[in-house]
Amino acid sequence: MNSLKNNKKVIRSWAFFDWANSGYHLVITSTIFPAYYTVITTTPEYGDKVNFFGLTFVNTALSNYALAAAYLIIALISPLLSGMADHKGNKRIYMKFFTWMGALACCGLYFFKLETLELGVICFALAAIGYGGGLVFYNSYLPEIASTDQQDAVSAKGFSYGYIGSVILQLICFVFVLKPEWFGITDLSFPARLSFLLVGLWWIGFAQIPFRVLPKGSPNFNADEQKKITSGFVEMKKVWKQIGEMVLMKKFLLGFFCYSMGVQTIMLVAAGFGKKILDLDTSGLIAIILIIQLVAIAGAYLISRLSKVYGNVNVLIFVVMLWIFICISAYFITTAIQFYMLAALVGLVMGGIQSLSRSTYSKFIPEGTADTASFFSFYDVTEKLAIVAGLASFAYIEELTGSMRNSTIALTSFFILGLLLLLSLRRAQAKFIAVNVSHLEPHI
Repeated sequence: MNSLKNNKKVIRSWAFFDWANSGYHLVITSTIFPAYYTVITTTPEYGDKVNFFGLTFVNTALSNYALAAAYLIIALISPLLSGMADHKGNKRIYMKFFTWMGALACCGLYFFKLETLELGVICFALAAIGYGGGLVFYNSYLPEIASTDQQDAVSAKGFSYGYIGSVILQLICFVFVLKPEWFGITDLSFPARLSFLLVGLWWIGFAQIPFRVLPKGSPNFNADEQKKITSGFVEMKKVWKQIGEMVLMKKFLLGFFCYSMGVQTIMLVAAGFGKKILDLDTSGLIAIILIIQLVAIAGAYLISRLSKVYGNVNVLIFVVMLWIFICISAYFITTAIQFYMLAALVGLVMGGIQSLSRSTYSKFIPEGTADTASFFSFYDVTEKLAIVAGLASFAYIEELTGSMRNSTIALTSFFILGLLLLLSLRRAQAKFIAVNVSHLEPHI
């Protein structure tokens, strides 16, 4: 496996997995689906209330609850799956399974209309499970294909490929959605539904690149452990015990959990916020998300470079402070121009904080660890639980108060907690350096 480290072909193929699945994140969770969903579920008779299997919800709250449920499922099953993948050395198979699940669910959204609300919401949730499940194994390849000193740059490369690929797909969908008359389209729901179908095809198509090149997984097969259906949870218990003895990693994960509640939720609800609060049309929403994606490409590389100079933790502290400013500003914005400006700032820090968080965690994993999938499963479970908490609280506060603006205040508190924990990590880091801890990376 060491021969694969820093191999340009392997790294490029790995990054193409981000290229393949990021179209889902952009089209389904960030632009066309939220706009389409909000429009078809807002009626003169019932306003923004919808009936889902006999229960009544605020439309945007329902979609956020569905996402929260999807990420909770991933959090519950990923320990089992990643542990099994480590023992059998076949995590690529699991990547394929979740990729097909997510891609086919996106294709299923082609049939989503108001009268098939239940089908649409279920496919929406399944697509999220496919996306999140694939990332568990995708992330775990990072320490296997890149040496410690290259992981920041390789992580940023993955996110950059994702942004570029998703923007290209978004532009293709953009033509159908905004200019349906060019193609003789008269059914106004068809362009959006066609976009969902294209996402599924794009996802499974480009995923074949990493599937052909990436190794099948960690070669640490253990016949005895293979027989245990709970071996994945055994591995998670081992990781939990190890992390309990690693002071810096433990502090980092606590901070990561708190600020991820805010970061992930903002990314998932931004389009719905723009549509519902500022009444932006679909073209405006697409323009905003394109701004975010394009700026995020530069942001991921910029923050990667800053981390080399100032250290990962110091840069994360600065970025979290920017997120606090973003949340407070979101509460007060009233115009599209203000939203565009805020979107540009979100883009600058969005990719950077995700990329840097992933590579920072990777650096804390002891060198030579074989079961990287289990370590990254723990990381992904932490992130998924943060998403569940963030989305659920955002949806609950909206239903309770009747406004998404109030929900942004909860996100601000999550970032503040994350900031305080990162400051505590920096103090602990300084203490470790002072006593000459030789294994501590100088730029973590």
